[in-house]
Order: sequence, then structure tokens, then C-alpha cells
Amino acid sequence: MPVTDITTDAENLTMTVVADFAAPLERVWAAYSDPRQLERFWGPPTWPSTFTHFDQSVGGRANYTMHGPRGETSSGSWEFLAIDAPRRFEVLDSFTDEEGKPLEGFPSMRMSFAFTATDAGTRMEGTTYFDSLEALEQVVEMGTIEGTRQAMGQLDAVLQDLREYAQGKGTRVEYLDDTHVRITRLINGPRELVWRAHHDDELVRQWMLGPDGWEMTENVVATEPGQSHRTSWAPVGDTEGEPFGFEGEILFVDAPRRVVSTERMQGADGPETVNDLSFYEEDGATLVTLIVEYPDKETRDMILATGMADGMEASFARLERVLGTAG
Repeated sequence: MPVTDITTDAENLTMTVVADFAAPLERVWAAYSDPRQLERFWGPPTWPSTFTHFDQSVGGRANYTMHGPRGETSSGSWEFLAIDAPRRFEVLDSFTDEEGKPLEGFPSMRMSFAFTATDAGTRMEGTTYFDSLEALEQVVEMGTIEGTRQAMGQLDAVLQDLREYAQGKGTRVEYLDDTHVRITRLINGPRELVWRAHHDDELVRQWMLGPDGWEMTENVVATEPGQSHRTSWAPVGDTEGEPFGFEGEILFVDAPRRVVSTERMQGADGPETVNDLSFYEEDGATLVTLIVEYPDKETRDMILATGMADGMEASFARLERVLGTAG
């Protein structure tokens, strides 16, 4: 995690974030200056941003909207007040509606970002200035500190070449907190094709099988919010195990980039998870990221202990073979 410190100062009405990156200053500056790169980390993992306008010049504006897992939105805008590339920029950050108009009752905040070269790479120090203690407390109560920590934790992947970051590392599991887990796997293939492989019944049945010895007996694909999905598996031949399956509903779709759904075991009163699946392409490869929200830590640990990640790796390896791009 690149964040080394987040502090609030009630006397000076500031919140300061310090983060260290193993990347040159110019590379870190570029990540903050390109809206397509900003979208990958400006917002917590389950609230990614989309920048609809970006004019990084003094007096220029940037407009963005963060999209929650259940279709919620939260929009904001930057007005660029000062720019000293590649070492510093300053913006006025405001909560807005989706048309970019400031929201009443929400504070506007001056934010300063300073970048300094270090022996290990680059240090970023971001300071937010508030007009009142009430405004500072309001933002803290909204979960900004933890949200900022999680958002910045995504920058390591942004600053590296995607293949360097993920190729050959298999299916990786990261614990974000007690109820959220991030699972990533690089697939050699373009995003459009990887997306289709997750939503085309004929393709899904060829690879989403887990370990060898299982077959998919049912697959109801859903592609729109409100629709229900259902998938079942059964052992083949001498494979031990009982048939099982999952079902749920689609909550949010932004094809071919992101789909969010609920999931629960068929025929059981057990817990329901929220699965936030996203696809990012770079240089002909697609990073598949699944963020799972569990109801509690105990459920998280119980499900992961079933060998879920190993089964996913077997399926992803099969997917690459199906796509004909493994190697």
C-alpha cells in the first residue's frame, strides 16, 4: 500500500495524505494528469470514477462521477487553480450533480498535490483545506480517510506496465478489509473477447468449470440490472463431490468494463455476497478484477477456505486456452 500517513488537523482545518511510490516523479505526475489513468484510482475500489471532462490548465475544469456497486453515483469537479508540472497542482474540489452543478449543503475544498523525487521513487503529499471544522468533520464522517487509503492502494497497478504487474502471477487474492476481498487475474486477450467469454453461454460452459472433473449442468446468463443469473455444476465420473450452484441478480452493468451482481448458494439460506467484476485492457491483455463483499469476516474466511481461488485459477487457465491466446 503506497499510503504512509493520513492525518487531520482540527486547528488548521486540514487533512493531509502522504504516499510513497516506487516510480519516477514524471511517471506519477502522468498518472494524475491523464483521465484514463485517474479513473483507475480516483475512488475506492467499489466506487470507480469516470471522468467526462478534463482540462488540466489554470482555470480549466475536470468533471467526474463515481459509480457505486448498486448503481449509486457521486459526482464532483475540480477547478485547476495552479499548476507547476511535474511537481505541484492545486484544485478546488466540489461535490456536484451529474451535470457539474455544485450541491447545496456540501463543502468545496481546496486541494494541493505536491510531488517530490526520493531515493526510492516519488513522494506525494496531498493537503485538503477546509473552510470550517464542521466541513472537515462532515468529510471524515463520510468515510473519506479509509476510502482514500483504498483508492491510493490501486496506484501500484497503474504505475506499472500491466503485464509486468500481473503476468505469470496467477490468480491473486488481496484482503482489503474484514468484508472485502480483491481477486485479480491477467488474461491474454482483448477486453471485448474476455467480456464475451463471461456472458456468452456457449463460451462460459467451456471454461468456467473449476478443477478438472466437473461439468456445468445449467447456466442462465443475465446481462441487465434486475435480471437473475443461475449456474450449476456436477461431478463427472469418479470425481467426488455433490452437485451445487449459485444464483443471484444483476445490480449494475457498464459493458464491457464492469458488472455487479449478488450471489448466493442455490437452495440454501446462507449468506449473500456482492460480486463486483471489472475488466481493464492494456497492450492486448485484460486484467480481470473481482471484488467480493461478504456480510462478515467469518463468512469471508469460510468461503475462501473452500479453495475458491484455486478453482478460479483452474478456470482462468482454461479460459486462456479457450480463447486461443495462452502462452
